Amino acid sequence: MDVLDRIKEQVESNPVIIYMKGTPQFPQCGFSSRAAAALQDCGQKFAYVNVLSDPEIFENLPRFADWPTFPQVYVDGELIGGCDITLEMHASGDLKKAVDEAAAKWPAED
Repeated sequence: MDVLDRIKEQVESNPVIIYMKGTPQFPQCGFSSRAAAALQDCGQKFAYVNVLSDPEIFENLPRFADWPTFPQVYVDGELIGGCDITLEMHASGDLKKAVDEAAAKWPAED
């Protein structure tokens, strides 16, 4: 599977996904740490991809949505942005609303 197809499948099969350096439990950069913390604060499950452990995604994700930096947060199949936009949305309450709406559209997992 082509890497862009793989990214597309990940984005389309998860209500919320963050492409970050490290993991939510062990972030490897401050921007990824803050964006993941904002998502965790929303109270819904979300998927993540550690771009440091997948060089193909690390190299190609910036051209997937024409966004040059990490982290990248996708909600309901759409890029909402990186750390700054995620934190702004979190502060205004818009992130929780978007995450809750996306989660409600997807069947609950056991």
